[in-house]
Amino acid sequence: MHLNQFFPAKSYSFLILIGFILIGRPAHAQSQDSTRIRAMFDEILRNGRCYSWLDYLANTIGGRLSGSPEAARAVDYVYVQMKQLGVDSVWKQEVMVPHWVRGGKETASILSQGKKTDLRICALGGSVATPAGGLSAGVVEVHDWDELEKLGRERVAGRIVFMNHPMKSEFINTFDAYGEAGRYRWGTAMRAGKLGAVGVIVRSMTLSMDDYPHTGAMGYDDSIPKIPACAVSTRGAETLSKSLRMDAELKVTFTQSCSTLPDALSHNVIAEIRGSELPDEVVVVGGHLDAWDTGDGAHDDGAGIVQSMEVLRAIKALGIRPKRTIRFVAFMNEENGGRGGKRYAEWVKSSGQRPLAAIESDAGGFTPRGFSFKGDSALVAGALTMRDLFQPYLMNAWKPGYGGADINHLEDQGTLLIGLNPDSQRYFNHHHAETDTFDQVNKRELELGAAGMCALSWLLAEYGLR
Repeated sequence: MHLNQFFPAKSYSFLILIGFILIGRPAHAQSQDSTRIRAMFDEILRNGRCYSWLDYLANTIGGRLSGSPEAARAVDYVYVQMKQLGVDSVWKQEVMVPHWVRGGKETASILSQGKKTDLRICALGGSVATPAGGLSAGVVEVHDWDELEKLGRERVAGRIVFMNHPMKSEFINTFDAYGEAGRYRWGTAMRAGKLGAVGVIVRSMTLSMDDYPHTGAMGYDDSIPKIPACAVSTRGAETLSKSLRMDAELKVTFTQSCSTLPDALSHNVIAEIRGSELPDEVVVVGGHLDAWDTGDGAHDDGAGIVQSMEVLRAIKALGIRPKRTIRFVAFMNEENGGRGGKRYAEWVKSSGQRPLAAIESDAGGFTPRGFSFKGDSALVAGALTMRDLFQPYLMNAWKPGYGGADINHLEDQGTLLIGLNPDSQRYFNHHHAETDTFDQVNKRELELGAAGMCALSWLLAEYGLR
């Protein structure tokens, strides 16, 4: 996508000129920059540790849902690893987080014309449990909220609402498809509960046709009865839909024993290499340390955590002292509350620091294609002037767009928000599912993403944006 799709044509050259001035990088320095970036890629591809760090996070610790013992172990592990790198500062930042627990294994089945068919489900994050012995009721199928509202209370009350809204395959960027469909996971329990439904089953947010249910956060309104909500696998959704066409009076039974406990104390982990000239101007690299408990959180977001850790390791190994501070943040509680990102942003605002830019990796450890940028148009234009340096690494698909859920809390402080954009086609095969496991991460792809983040963070720390 070209920049002139976002800015008027007559202002394009002017903004690029401003970008060159703001970035402060003379043309003769580009050769030196290319050499430095090559050294970063070489260091990470030859000596990187991100893959072994991810092995431990995924296979030894596993799913790291906020408030869990696994999340606490992950905090300690990342803290120790960063201390061992010998960077300038490492600390834990306290944050209170939600503590939802899944409980026992969920079960579900269709009972139609005397025949029982099992379904693969998992509770949605934040859901209440079913009654003791499970919930059994008739089912109404809808594909969007307009259909649900048209049914009205008379046809919904006492039934389970089956929201069969698939992710749209025509979106080339699968995150666009997820964004369009994800609202139904979050909001259907509220809308169905208002109409008297007793439960909700939501089609999993994935383009794959498989038997793996995908969890994710959902919401309640305290003024509306809270009803249990689960996700069904895409293959299960097709089975249920077909069964309803043959028998509109069938019943579904499902059981889940999840619960919400009091908020728990957890931590962000923060580490930094202080800038040699402008230490209070900060470039952040990070991801979220928490992960859903269905898998081991390798892609979401163990990959982003270890890639960000690798940035500081490589800069330290190469003996580079950036002009501005480069800070790693492992945010806690992105999945079901975002409190780690909020806590960090509040601390930055009160500290008097200048949060120059923030790079977040939270789109999996697949082959990196480039970056997206969100912020003041002149800052975005300035950042885009560095794009050609990433051409040799096939990472020059740069465009205005989305930063990241954790760093978005810095937006009101004028921070340039940057998201690492890997190839998105396979990500939602694993997102929030039991298939999000270490064996699905390719070492080289993971390291390429880390190297790209390292190069961009150093350029921002070296030249600034303002």
